[in-house]
Formats: sequence, structure tokens, C-alpha cells
Amino acid sequence: MDQIIGDIAGKIWQYLNDNGPATVNKLINETGLGRNEVQRGVGWLAREGKITIEVNGRIETIILA
Repeated sequence: MDQIIGDIAGKIWQYLNDNGPATVNKLINETGLGRNEVQRGVGWLAREGKITIEVNGRIETIILA
């Protein structure tokens, strides 16, 4: 399972690197990953210190660190 989540995290990181900050919904819509996959990948990246999450009201934006 670690390998799968790591691969998902890599896809998310690559998307953010290529396209800039994104919301979870944007990541879901533009990467083809499911909501649970994106949440796991974002958690992985956050644990590794590779992203920050900016909260503005109810909107969370994922940004590469």
C-alpha cells in the first residue's frame, strides 16, 4: 500500500509542479484520481514537508513547499 500511495503522491506533486497551487477538487478533476486517493497523497506530501495547505474561508489550496 505504501508504494501505491507514494505513486499517487508523486502524481500530485508533478501536477502541482507543472500547474501551480490547486484545491483538492481541482486535483480530483484534473488528475483523474479519486477523492480518497488525493487525500492520501496530500497527507503523504504534507508528512514529508513537500506541501503547505493555505486555508481561506472554506477553501483549502495545496501549494508546493
